[in-house]
Amino acid sequence: MPQAPPRPKGPVLMTAAWVVGHRDGRHVLIENGEVVFDDGAITFVGRGYAGTVARRESYGCALIGPGFIDLDALADLDTTILGYDNQPGWQKGRVWPRDYVESGPIEIVTPDELAFQKRHAFAVLIRNGITTALPIASLFYRAWGETVAEFTDAAHTAAALGLRVYLGPAYRTGNQVVETDGTIATFYDEPRGLAELAEAIRFCERMEGSASGLVRTMLSPDRVETCTPELLRRTAAAGRALGVPVRQHACQSKIEYDLVLKQHGVSPPEWLASLGYLNERTLLPHATYVSGTRHIDRPGRDLEIIRDSGATIVHCPLVSGRGGGAIDHFGRYKAMGLKLAMGTDTAPPDMVANMQTGMILARVLAGNAAAVRSEDYYDAATRGGADALGRPDLGRLAPGARADITVFDLDRPHTGQVIDPIQTMLLTGHGRDFSTVVIDGRFVMENRAIPGIDEAADNARAQAQFERVMAQYPRRTAGHPPAGAIFSSSYPVDGMDSGPRLWGQPNTPGTGSGGRI
Repeated sequence: MPQAPPRPKGPVLMTAAWVVGHRDGRHVLIENGEVVFDDGAITFVGRGYAGTVARRESYGCALIGPGFIDLDALADLDTTILGYDNQPGWQKGRVWPRDYVESGPIEIVTPDELAFQKRHAFAVLIRNGITTALPIASLFYRAWGETVAEFTDAAHTAAALGLRVYLGPAYRTGNQVVETDGTIATFYDEPRGLAELAEAIRFCERMEGSASGLVRTMLSPDRVETCTPELLRRTAAAGRALGVPVRQHACQSKIEYDLVLKQHGVSPPEWLASLGYLNERTLLPHATYVSGTRHIDRPGRDLEIIRDSGATIVHCPLVSGRGGGAIDHFGRYKAMGLKLAMGTDTAPPDMVANMQTGMILARVLAGNAAAVRSEDYYDAATRGGADALGRPDLGRLAPGARADITVFDLDRPHTGQVIDPIQTMLLTGHGRDFSTVVIDGRFVMENRAIPGIDEAADNARAQAQFERVMAQYPRRTAGHPPAGAIFSSSYPVDGMDSGPRLWGQPNTPGTGSGGRI
């Protein structure tokens, strides 16, 4: 296992115009505050530190706060752009056609490419002030699930960068498939999925607590409609035995809800509860398509089931909003007593943008600007994630907590006036406003530079790798249309070698098929 970046020797004092401290179970703002950490742990938060220190860092007009906890953190070259304006998804390569399944799905990306995309994505997470990440990647272009080998590489990468992670390869016993008539069904291969679960359990047993505790583990079954009852029962039992979180994407689409209802006669939360699956270590990204909301006419107690189980909803407003969805709404979920944490699940993995989008959507859906406040979302992105992981030593700056610390600049040209730093962040900030990140007492980013990362070179490599993925889409799209018919351009492309350069499809006026994209 590679060594994490070295910790500074001796106590380090950080000071800024604002500090997010923690007192009596909630965050507090300290003006002209100080934070001291030593050997990976916070020792002081407040003003007027009287002890000796080995290093002092003054950040001026900035906010020193706890690192964000991303329970659905992008660890991929995100394919959202391919579906952003190209719908419906089943016609655009987002659901495997039956003939592709029967011919045998293939791995489109190589092990080396998988290792690179994790490294690239982990660095971007750090740049956005995310200090604890539970990675998520697309299985659209995988042969089936993720592998132990790639997650062993991911553990090494996280350790080398100093990122705190919870890792576990995604597995499933089924997958959505589009039939020749355009209907969506599910194809199952239960033995394959159960074998992958066994491998995931062994990964947890081998990797838990490695890299001096930076690397923890989780179980990560794929979307609820791609799992059989036996897989879910065994996953729940393994999660309890191992004491690790279990993340399950649930209630994120109408297709998922209808498939589960058709196959099992109940909603996804009702089905999970009937299997004894839900508990306080269960993480449920999305929880958007649930009974009793504008999305689902069927009556039921889906949200109450989730709440009473102790499970946590992982709220991912940016990716949901891009697809036309949103929970209805954050303020109501909070008032019901549901546990709420945050995930990004898309590019960029900008937690600030997610909180901003979530606030806007919640206020629009509630028809009331008072339905949610800035601190509600900041709590979810920090304390909410820590509590979901059973980690009172994360998500807050207090003596005894781990030194996961971020510095958010408040003096950039777009910031505007600062009265309250959290409200300013949620009004005008960006994830790229983080200048310094400390994880477990290690400076993993300073002055927006991450040791060993060449951002320009990585971006160029990512673009080339992404184009190779795009080139494979016709073989795994219903009807196997040419790439130009799958990926439309915003406007007709005019110019030599403009845009992605793989296919050279001529633009056909009036068809919306987009030139070379």
